[in-house]
Amino acid sequence: MVEPRIAVAVVTMGNRPAEVDALLMSVAKQDLAPERIVIVGNGCPLPDFAERLGLPGEVTLIETEENLGCPGGRNVALRRLREFEDVDVVVELDDDGLLVDADVLRGVRNLYARDPRLGIVGFRIADETGETQRRHVPRIGAKDPLRGGPVTGFLGGGHALSLAMLAEVGDWPAEFFFAHEETDLAWRAVDAGWTVLYAPELLLQHPKTSPARHAIYYRVNARNRVWLTRRRLPLPLIPVHLGVWVLLTLVRVRSWGGLRAWFAGFGEGWRESGGERRPMRWRTVWRLTRLGRPPVI
Repeated sequence: MVEPRIAVAVVTMGNRPAEVDALLMSVAKQDLAPERIVIVGNGCPLPDFAERLGLPGEVTLIETEENLGCPGGRNVALRRLREFEDVDVVVELDDDGLLVDADVLRGVRNLYARDPRLGIVGFRIADETGETQRRHVPRIGAKDPLRGGPVTGFLGGGHALSLAMLAEVGDWPAEFFFAHEETDLAWRAVDAGWTVLYAPELLLQHPKTSPARHAIYYRVNARNRVWLTRRRLPLPLIPVHLGVWVLLTLVRVRSWGGLRAWFAGFGEGWRESGGERRPMRWRTVWRLTRLGRPPVI
């Protein structure tokens, strides 16, 4: 059993200094130290975390000139890690998350050591009371956040990625900025024969939030939904998938302002390019359906 080398990557906009300190301290308390820690200041300066917090391993700070969004910032960290050529798996954590248990990185290493085709491992996300929001369980209709296994998606707040998988399927879709980038990456992984695993024993504590807290949520959510389908779905499934989501939006979004923003983003998704079209194979559609998440919903 070959034990993969683990790195940790954190992207921050500099607006949560206390939370970032707490997260990095929880990384420092892991019983398996990461080989490297990369922290990206997404359009912001960074303090010297390593010296102040006594972080383990090699710590690299990167400051970008502008906010590149979640996927863009993570790609910056991935590019730097590849340059070092001494890491096999990267654990990416939200800057306001917390590793409560001390054996999370060890658990990640053991999962990848057992399965050479393991591409993505999704953590369980729970708030301070231990509650996992239903939208954080990567399975349709799932009520039990403690039931793990192969899935078709994962949560961006806490997860691990195989660098070998990324070398084959590509990095995050930076143009998405935020929303649906996890689905795009997961679908590419499944289409290439990699496993996406939900591992609820790996816990990331995260404040209870709503994605609609972001001012541009409805517009970007709709735009990226269109881009996702145009990039990844076979042509006959595109109108079905988008039709379902138009109906769901009309039912779920109660505010006129939210609906206007959503449909503005929907139009933007058709007018602008969302990247190269590489549709999944029909056998991947069947595999996603068997795993409980057919790509038409």
